[in-house]
Amino acid sequence: MSIQIDARLKIMRSLGIDLPGLSRKSIENRPHPPGQHGVNSARRRKSEYGLALIEKQKLRFNYGVSERQLRTLMMEARRKAGPSGDLLLQMLECRLDNVVFRAGWAPTIPAARQLVSHCHILVNNKRANIASIRLRIGDEVTLRERSRTITLIDHSIETPSLDRPEWLSYDPKTFTAKITRLPEADEVPFPVEVHLVVEHYAKSM
Repeated sequence: MSIQIDARLKIMRSLGIDLPGLSRKSIENRPHPPGQHGVNSARRRKSEYGLALIEKQKLRFNYGVSERQLRTLMMEARRKAGPSGDLLLQMLECRLDNVVFRAGWAPTIPAARQLVSHCHILVNNKRANIASIRLRIGDEVTLRERSRTITLIDHSIETPSLDRPEWLSYDPKTFTAKITRLPEADEVPFPVEVHLVVEHYAKSM
């Protein structure tokens, strides 16, 4: 999902929220939806479907997944034991591109996805180039030695978009991030009413 910078800001303004995985920029100065009537449209009461759609789009655009991918993850979450919404967020957070982003090596998830596709990342000391790989407890993600001087990575490490989450342990000497536990729903770095997403898909599955 390749999106231009300006388009990313418009997406966040239309959803009314900053999405750290999508862009470093903020909608703070222009919090209303884009367009001539954006200020007035922000005040309109949204339908139940409209509210659920916004929450779903938050997940899609922050994590850079398609509608089909999100639906597939939701179906998998519903088959497992436990709250479907929490499991969905857990699976999204454990994607390789998101872990690279949360480790501080990329300013956004699209940038992290590019690092993965260009083979700058190792998973358990093996080259990985599929951004959607889902990591498990004990998996180690390492930045390849030849990639550690890349300007984008160096800048991201110096000025990370987010603090590293508690479910990741990090060794700055070896540039290795390890999954120590599965992430909790409240550790997602933006507010989301995931139960609305669950209800949205429950009506169409």
